[in-house]
Amino acid sequence: MAEPAQADIRQWLSGLARKNQRWIRATVVAGALVGLATIVQMALLAWLVHQIVIEGQNAPTLAPWFVALVATLLVRTLGQGFQTQFAARCSEQVRRDARRQIHRHWRDAGPVALADSSAGTLAREWLDHVEALHGYFARFLPQMSLSVIVPLAILILVFWLDWLAGIFLLLSAPLIPIFMALVGMGAEKVNQQHFETISRLSGQFLDKVRGLTTLQLFRQTEDASRTLHRRSDQYRKITMKTLKVAFLSSAVLEFFASVAIAVIAIYIGFGLLGYITYGPSADLTLFSGLLILLLAPEFFQPLRTLSQHYHDRAAALGAGAEILARLATPVGGEPASDKPASLPDHGLSLENVTLSYQGGKPVLANLDLTIERGKAVALTGASGGGKSSLLHLMAGFIQPDNGTIGVFGQAPGQCPFGWLGQRGFWIQGSWADNLRLTSPEASDIAIENALRLVGLGSVLESRDQGIHSLIGEDGQGLSGGQARRLSLARIFLADYDLILLDEPTAGLDATSEILVLEALHKLAEAGKTLVFSTHHQALLALADQVLIVNDGEVRHA
Repeated sequence: MAEPAQADIRQWLSGLARKNQRWIRATVVAGALVGLATIVQMALLAWLVHQIVIEGQNAPTLAPWFVALVATLLVRTLGQGFQTQFAARCSEQVRRDARRQIHRHWRDAGPVALADSSAGTLAREWLDHVEALHGYFARFLPQMSLSVIVPLAILILVFWLDWLAGIFLLLSAPLIPIFMALVGMGAEKVNQQHFETISRLSGQFLDKVRGLTTLQLFRQTEDASRTLHRRSDQYRKITMKTLKVAFLSSAVLEFFASVAIAVIAIYIGFGLLGYITYGPSADLTLFSGLLILLLAPEFFQPLRTLSQHYHDRAAALGAGAEILARLATPVGGEPASDKPASLPDHGLSLENVTLSYQGGKPVLANLDLTIERGKAVALTGASGGGKSSLLHLMAGFIQPDNGTIGVFGQAPGQCPFGWLGQRGFWIQGSWADNLRLTSPEASDIAIENALRLVGLGSVLESRDQGIHSLIGEDGQGLSGGQARRLSLARIFLADYDLILLDEPTAGLDATSEILVLEALHKLAEAGKTLVFSTHHQALLALADQVLIVNDGEVRHA
C-alpha cells in the first residue's frame, strides 16, 4: 500500500470531524463553562481571603460568599462531567464512521483482494488503529478551541486588574505552542513508525501461529522464533522512542510554564511589598495580587493540556496513515449497478466481459455467456485458465475491466448465494455456531438435517455433544473431508438459489468425494443453479453443461 501524504491524512480527519461538529461544539461549550466557573471560583477565593485578612470580616458575615464558592465548585464539576460525556460520544461516532469506511472498502474489495493482506494486519487496522483516533477527537480537537477561549478570558481579566501582569502572561504564552509544534513534528513520524511496526508484527505473529504445524514439519520453528524476536525488539525500540519524545516534550513545556508563573509571582510579591512602583504596581491589593497568582496557573493549564494531547494528534496521524492507505487501495473496478440494463432475470448473463489483473494479459476477453436458472454448469480446463476468476466475477468478489454481469437480473453480490471455496472458513466454537454464521435463526433440528444431507450423520452420532461439539479455528478437530462437508451444510441450511463452488472435491479422499458428490446431486435435483470448477470426471458427469475455460476464452465441451 502506498503511503498517503500528510495533507490527505489531515483532510480525512477533518472530514470525520465535520460529520460530528455538534458533539465537538458541545464538548467545547462544556469545557468553556468549566473554565468560566474556574475563574469565578478563583475570584471568590481571593475575595474571601482579602475580606478575612485585610478587612477583618468574620465567617458568619461571609457565609453567602462561601455558599457561592461551593455552588461554583458544583457547576465546575457538572461541566467536567458533561465535557467528558460529550467527548466520549464524539469519539464513539467518529470511530463508528471510520469503521464503516473500512467495512465498505472491504466489501468493495472482496475476499480476493483482501487475501493479499494478513488477517493480523486487517484486525489491527479495524481495532487498534481506529481506537487510536479516540484521543484526537475526544481531547485534542476540543482542547484547541479551549486553549484560546479560556486563556483569552483570563487574559482580559488580568489586564483589567493589572496590565503589566497581563503583558507578562501575553509574552510567555507563545512559548508553549512553539515548543509543542517543534516537538510534535518529530512525534508524528515516530507514531507512524510505531503503527507500521505493530501492524507487521501482528500479521507475522498470526501467520506463524496458523502455520505452526507446517513450520514444525520442516523444522523452521527456530528461524520463525528469531524473526519474531527481531520484530518484537524493533517494536520495543520504537515504543521506547515514542515514550522518550512524550516525556521530553512534557518536561520542556512544564519548565516554561513554571518559569512564567514564577515571574508573575515575583512581580506580585515585590509589588505588594512596595519594591516595584512602576505602572499599576502601586495599586496592587491582596485581592488583585492573589487573584492574578491564582489565575496564572489556570492561564497556562489549557495550553499545557493541549500539549499533552498533542501526542493524541500524532497518534491519530500515524493511525490515519495506515487506515487511509487501506482505503486508497484500488478495489478492481467500479461496482456494477443494482439492476443491469437489458439483461434477463432468469439466470446468469455476461456480456462482453473482459478481465485482467494489473493491466496484464486478459484472463477473460470479450466473454459472452448465459447460464439458465436451475442448471448445473461445470467449468473445466487447464490450471490458471481463468475458472476461479470467472467464479469470482459471478460472485461479485472482483469487477470486470468492462462489460456487464447480471445474476438473476441483479448485480453480482446483490442476490444471496452460496459459496464454497478451495479454503473453507470456520470459527472456534460448536458445529451449530459455524452453521449459524449464514443462518442465525436456524433451529437445532434444521442444523441436524443439513448435516445428514451432506453425509455427516454418522459423525454427528459419534459425538457426545452432537451439534454442540466443539471445533477449533480452521476446522481443527475435523478431517479435511468433514470440514468441507460442514461448509457445504451451510449451503443446505441457507437454501440459496445460486451456488458457486471452486474445486469442491479438491484434496479429498475417495469416501469424502463420494459424499460431496451425493450432496451436490441433491442440490441439483432441488433445482438450484450450480456453477462449479473441477477436473473431477464424476463432477463433470453431474453437470448439465460443461464449459472449457482456457486462455481467456470459454467454449462448450
